[in-house]
Amino acid sequence: MAPTEAFAPAKINLTLHVTGQRADGYHLLESLVVFADVGDVVRVTPADEMSLCVTGPMASGVPEDARNFCWRAAQAFGAPVAITLDKRLPAAAGIGGGSSDAAAVLRAMAAAFDRPFDGDALALGADVPVCLLARAARMSGIGEAVEPLTLPVLHAVLVNPRVEVPTPVVFRGLASKQNPPMAALPAGGELVRWLGDQRNDLEAPALAAAPVIGTVLAALTRAGAGLARMSGSGATCFGLFADRTAAEAAAHRLQQAQPDWWVTAARLA
Repeated sequence: MAPTEAFAPAKINLTLHVTGQRADGYHLLESLVVFADVGDVVRVTPADEMSLCVTGPMASGVPEDARNFCWRAAQAFGAPVAITLDKRLPAAAGIGGGSSDAAAVLRAMAAAFDRPFDGDALALGADVPVCLLARAARMSGIGEAVEPLTLPVLHAVLVNPRVEVPTPVVFRGLASKQNPPMAALPAGGELVRWLGDQRNDLEAPALAAAPVIGTVLAALTRAGAGLARMSGSGATCFGLFADRTAAEAAAHRLQQAQPDWWVTAARLA
């Protein structure tokens, strides 16, 4: 049987407001999420037993067993498959790579077995429900509330300085866990201006843990970004540009200036 393929796009948190913490320790969030036209690719083939092979430029160090989100997603779906993960996004980077991979496995298996996933996506990770949607959305609660949105296409440069920032460290560094929620989305075409008035509450503690994030944000601003911000818990940052041509030119300059960084132009929607 031919493998069934699914794209696992990078998830970008344009905003991320930490609005509280539940008694069980889970943080309450509000986030405006979009997805890029760059990402990983998963392929699944029905098999007698589970297997996972990781290939691609970012494959090094990615587990090929039950520690991998792809494996866990296939187990949750309830059928053995042979999985190939073409890993093109940096891991532990604040762009939902593992969660997007898991969601792509669920979509591919739903197509391969001709039945929907009827399990609890949230149990696989807070970002998996929004990654299953894989389009612009407002995410809230602990990740279970996902409201699809129609937003204008944004052109961006994504930059990761090849530094991993552990999410628990970032959350522990939060000065306050009771912060104002996002403002209402603008009705007109003022999205970028509106974004400038919003926040990523995890940016400050991530900067304290990995000061190179500040270097990345400054580099994006110098490259002409109208807005530069960290995504998720870091360390990937995004810069928004007027159009694809400007984003590609900025990405090229940044790649030449910082050859050790992961840099790519992307379309966000």
